[in-house]
Amino acid sequence: MLKFSYGISNFHRIITANFFFVDRTKHIQLIEDAGDQLLFLRPRRFGKSLLLSMLENYYDVAKADEFERLFGNLAIGQNPTPLHNQYLIMKWDFSVINAQGEIADLKHALHDHLNDSIQDFAVRYQNLLQYQIKINPQNAVSSFESALTAIKQTPYRLYLLIDEYDNFANEVMMGRGKISPSRYKALLSAEGSLKTFFRAVKSASSGRGLF
Repeated sequence: MLKFSYGISNFHRIITANFFFVDRTKHIQLIEDAGDQLLFLRPRRFGKSLLLSMLENYYDVAKADEFERLFGNLAIGQNPTPLHNQYLIMKWDFSVINAQGEIADLKHALHDHLNDSIQDFAVRYQNLLQYQIKINPQNAVSSFESALTAIKQTPYRLYLLIDEYDNFANEVMMGRGKISPSRYKALLSAEGSLKTFFRAVKSASSGRGLF
């Protein structure tokens, strides 16, 4: 009897719990060939989150011992790329950020989520990081910079996955059920919090530890 994974976007769970999985892992090579910074524009419910989860499990250095278990029976397991299990993985999931409230509330929620993600990263890779990451509760960009400093002391680079950015942006735009361009602009203007974060990400990709 087939077990279908409708609504499940956790690749590790799907494989280890023997859910039905349509093998698209051969596309990993195509993704690598496409470039370093990629934006997926597929519609909602088209498997973007599952794709990111698959990439997370494929590239995570901490899951090298599970490679055969997770990918051995899949296409990429028969012909893996040299980059598998070679990165430290950080994931930001914008769907969990509360997009309600005033601009100050949005900024606070954004900083909290990124700080929580960076703290999770620090705990997961504590055995590989010689430098202690400093979390700045008021400034997640500072926390991210501290993480980059720690990463540069290792032989690895960071693979950053960002999920549901479009969902968060839509929720911000539709504040309290009404279209609110001012809320959206406040976050994405040149001085906006979200734009500031992505400037930090762009800077990190210029030889500062980000893949």
